[in-house]
Amino acid sequence: MCRSIKTLRRSETATTTGEIEAAARQYVRKVSGFRAPSTRNQAIFDAAIEEVAAASRRMLEAFAVEVEEGPDRWTPSATRRAAAS
Repeated sequence: MCRSIKTLRRSETATTTGEIEAAARQYVRKVSGFRAPSTRNQAIFDAAIEEVAAASRRMLEAFAVEVEEGPDRWTPSATRRAAAS
C-alpha cells in the first residue's frame, strides 16, 4: 500500500473533500505507475481520480464518517496555502 495515503476514517475530526481527493490521486498514481501523466493521458488520469474519490466518499459516508468541504490538511503545500489566505 502507498504509505502517503492517510487513514480517512477517524473519530476525532471530519474528513475533508481535499483529503479524499489527495488519497485518490495517490492511489491512481500507484496503480498507473505515473506521477504525472502525459498530456495525452491527462483526461484519463483525471477521470480515474474523480471516480476513485467519488467511490471513497460514498464508502466513508456509508461508514457514518463526516465529510466536509475543505482542503487536504495533510499535504504541506495545502497547509501553507491555507495559512497564506
